[in-house]
Amino acid sequence: MLHPIDHSQLPRALQNMLARSAGADAAEPPRRAFLKMLGVSGLALGAFPHLASAQAPAALKATEQPLAFVQIAPSGVVTVTVNRLEFGQGVQTALPMILAEELDADWKLVRSELGSNDPAYVDPMFGMHLTGGSNSVKNSFTQYRELGARARAMLLAAAAQRWNVDAASLSTRAGAVLAPDGRKLAYGELAEAAAALPVPQSVKLKDAKDFRIIGQPTGRLDAGAKSSGRQHFGIDTRLPGQLTAVVARPPVFGARVASLDDSAARAIKGVRAVLRVPLDRGAEGVAVLADGYWAARQGRDALKLEWNTDGVEKVDSARQLAQYRELAAQTGPRKFDADMAPLTGAPMKIEAEFVFPYLAHAPMEPLNCTVKLEQGGVQLWLGTQFHGVDSAAAARVLGIKPEQVTMHVAMAGGGFGRRANPNSDFVVEACEIAKAARAAGVDAPVRTVWSREDDIRGGYYRPMHLHRASIGFDAQGKVLAWDHALVGQSITTGSVFEAFQVKDGIDGTATEGMRDPYPFPMRLTVHHPKVNVPVLWWRSVGSNHTAFVMETLVDEIARATRQDPVAYRMKLFGDKHARHRAALQLAVDKSGYGKRRLPAGRAWGVAVHESFSTVVAYVVEASVKGGQPRLHQVTAGVHCNLAVNPRSIEAQVQGAAVMGLSMCLPGEAITLKDGVVEQSNFGDFTVARMTDTPGFAVHIVPSAEPPTGIGEPGLPPLAPAFANAIARLTGKPIRNLPFDLAAAPAASGAAG
Repeated sequence: MLHPIDHSQLPRALQNMLARSAGADAAEPPRRAFLKMLGVSGLALGAFPHLASAQAPAALKATEQPLAFVQIAPSGVVTVTVNRLEFGQGVQTALPMILAEELDADWKLVRSELGSNDPAYVDPMFGMHLTGGSNSVKNSFTQYRELGARARAMLLAAAAQRWNVDAASLSTRAGAVLAPDGRKLAYGELAEAAAALPVPQSVKLKDAKDFRIIGQPTGRLDAGAKSSGRQHFGIDTRLPGQLTAVVARPPVFGARVASLDDSAARAIKGVRAVLRVPLDRGAEGVAVLADGYWAARQGRDALKLEWNTDGVEKVDSARQLAQYRELAAQTGPRKFDADMAPLTGAPMKIEAEFVFPYLAHAPMEPLNCTVKLEQGGVQLWLGTQFHGVDSAAAARVLGIKPEQVTMHVAMAGGGFGRRANPNSDFVVEACEIAKAARAAGVDAPVRTVWSREDDIRGGYYRPMHLHRASIGFDAQGKVLAWDHALVGQSITTGSVFEAFQVKDGIDGTATEGMRDPYPFPMRLTVHHPKVNVPVLWWRSVGSNHTAFVMETLVDEIARATRQDPVAYRMKLFGDKHARHRAALQLAVDKSGYGKRRLPAGRAWGVAVHESFSTVVAYVVEASVKGGQPRLHQVTAGVHCNLAVNPRSIEAQVQGAAVMGLSMCLPGEAITLKDGVVEQSNFGDFTVARMTDTPGFAVHIVPSAEPPTGIGEPGLPPLAPAFANAIARLTGKPIRNLPFDLAAAPAASGAAG
């Protein structure tokens, strides 16, 4: 998923503006000032050249927004529009909860729907359409509170006019306006009159102690449709006359068609066209269009294709690892540059190498996009994390203006960053196919569908990384010097986000999670080789590998110096990092760590990590049986500030932990041989099954501070907590993901 923009990298004028606006009241909130800056200063054109056209016309002012976000029917049903993609994270419930709180709505009458690429629905802090970086609730918390408060004020004004009284004398409760004399008007009775009134410039927001909806464990608004099979996803789109396209993609990234015999494909019943089309990254493919998916798939299988791979790098995982090891030994750009002289004479040392493979996103709903070309533009149906980016990309491909693109954002069955591609690969591909079909005389909506094999073999991946650490420390566990090298492809170089994320040759998404919160003197050297494998953020971005490195090495130092791993971490936190301390202590207390005797053959494992402004600590119980590690119980301490919906937070932490567990299991890796991805589906790309899943207990640190992210932070500390438990059982640290106990090195930390 997308990592949040580092405001320190923004132009100085914008930094100053954001600082001034940080304490503004609702009359001129920071998001409004940020959007004004985007429009007035030309930052959208300078910093976001690929996105500028996606945001035209300008986003709505705060005082123009309520009608774009909330609709109240005469029946009293309140429909809240969500300015994000819902793909399992629960935002389609959390944001309506926030708005309904300030609106004083009757929650039983609240419904929700997804927005579109309309400029009203941009992220209020980033100034672009975005679902990523665990920012949805964090960035829109104040926005949706203001929307609800403004709508409530308009309803009060409408009631005051009808009763000819002062609006200040009225109150609201559960979807109705109340008068001191007992009179009552339901919101549905006032909605039409309220909509015609001016939107107030400023509103007063509730005190957190008065919340009735926010903070309550709440069932999801989409749960009924999903559990009954009625939920509509992007892949379910069906339009009159619609055709389905399936694409034959090259086995090696960037290859093109050398020869094509499509006679057998065209002979299959239901096949309507076979088209050569340009693909992502300069590649070429062949699209088979048919009346349905199965006919299109059969047609693709019948193609006789030869590919031209001349001049295209054919990546081999074994050779790549050797190259990465050579790079790790070289000098390069440095993120941190502490003095390494104390390393030479350190009493105790650890030498460690970690290897992390490429990983596919593998969402349950494969990629898809439906395109309907029209006289005045185009309509798109898809689940996307980048509404505006994808709309602009569609406009470029089709030669139209961004405002001629109408995007129907559909529920998506997972994404984990795959549906947030700055290159808009699957959207561009769908538009290229629709354009080629029109040129070939096929006038019909086209739904392009990827199979899971298509995406695992030819999609985008979490980069492969190699870490190498040399650590010197004393018998008390004080780190004297930590020399570290990190090798892996940059996610953001060459994208619209490079200006914010790449500094002095280092992609900040690769190094997030390194060193902090520990006060270690570190020299961090970073290498970003260019490799012919497309890479993209993957749930929790850099933290999914840096947390493993940091938390297993911290544990290893504790073991080498015979210190309790919890006590050692608490000592390192010192008087700082109160949220880390609170999350870890909560997990320890609730798990019974140190007080409860574990069954024979089990061990405790501990890890704590902050990502996306949220701290998650895990205390786990694990064992090894028949040479295979087994995770039995996970206790989480979560500090995400104010918990808008504790039930969704629990679900997100559990889901992220299961995904983190998958990283540990044999077979969770993407490897390449002669440029070809060797895995194809869940049969050879492992994900955790029900039989792998441990028991969970998720506990949230109470807080009234504005909420932080939760979709991703539950993933990074799971694997290191599990690995630390296994290391305590076997005496050998785990260095690689997925786990390979046979390859685990002997315990280090010997005297230097």
